[in-house]
Amino acid sequence: MSIRSLYRRHSPQFKLPLCADIRNGKIGRREAKRTYQILANLIQLWLSQYDRGELNVEEAAATTISEYGAKIAALERKVGPLTMEIDLLKKTPRLRPESSNEPSFIISGPLPAGSNGGVR
Repeated sequence: MSIRSLYRRHSPQFKLPLCADIRNGKIGRREAKRTYQILANLIQLWLSQYDRGELNVEEAAATTISEYGAKIAALERKVGPLTMEIDLLKKTPRLRPESSNEPSFIISGPLPAGSNGGVR
């Protein structure tokens, strides 16, 4: 349950080809704005970064690797408590009725003697 960010984040793998297509004339800025619903100022910012060489393949790969590292760390944090819970459940003795004919419930255990289990 995470709070959703008000702003979208675009990966370098998205920005790099978009900027390259705009600079090569394959797509116009207005068309990119309409197609991807991106603000014109943001496109201009990305294009300036692209022209300065700040958007490149190595940076995109480094960003992807760091994102994967963060996902792996989050999953490892989840695995620890789950493993401990499984170990605890394996060690906990199960409730078993005295005779195999008696029904047993996890919460209440075997029915008391003299009870017919609600059957009349």
